[in-house]
Amino acid sequence: MRFRVQLDMFSGPLDLLWYLVRKHELDILDIPIALVTEQYLELITVLEEIDVNAVGDFLELATRLMEIKSKQVLPRQEEEGEEEVEDPRHDMVQRLLEYKKYKDAASMLEDRAREWQQRFARQTNDLPTTRVDPVEQPIQEVELWDLVSAFARVIRDNKTSHSPAIRYDDTPIEVYMKQIRERLANEPRFSFTVLFEQDMVRSQMVGIFLAILELIRHHHIQVEQDDLFSEIWVTEKKQIAIQAI
Repeated sequence: MRFRVQLDMFSGPLDLLWYLVRKHELDILDIPIALVTEQYLELITVLEEIDVNAVGDFLELATRLMEIKSKQVLPRQEEEGEEEVEDPRHDMVQRLLEYKKYKDAASMLEDRAREWQQRFARQTNDLPTTRVDPVEQPIQEVELWDLVSAFARVIRDNKTSHSPAIRYDDTPIEVYMKQIRERLANEPRFSFTVLFEQDMVRSQMVGIFLAILELIRHHHIQVEQDDLFSEIWVTEKKQIAIQAI
């Protein structure tokens, strides 16, 4: 497969952990470790399918989550006068709270930037001298992790044939990107899951998923979700013309 994805777009392990907390509306000070660990590991499996050599940081936090989970299930002997045992989640929660603080600050700055763009006219000499490379533009984290979660369900539910021969698909990512755009030309809106057939080999499924990510980063398509946990829909990216005041 002539493609290598850079996992920098996934924003790191704390971003994934924060996504799971928000997705399930959990109390950040009382995170149910068993639930979070199970889903975290499931999404890590997807990242390993994409690039097994680039998930070191994610695996480090996964190890920490499993350690915390094991400590919570160990029996405790409470003795009179014994000092209170510190919650094993404490350090992780503090890191997550710190991450949330910077995340909220960054979101506030983005909102203010959008307000300024609407409030002030663009000057003739403030346009960038070079075109911004869309490959360098990150996918927004909510859309990204929702896609990863949806792809994890596809992998889990896919009933591939158990052939004794190992099959591998080396179709270039560009071919899948072209096929998806051609489908959108005839079908303006379709579900994410219809792209994956039950007889597909794992490498072919990964190739289609990477094609979706690339099309999003190049602003050719967008993904929509009507409600939390509902189907993800693929549509063509709506181009909005912005004029200076």
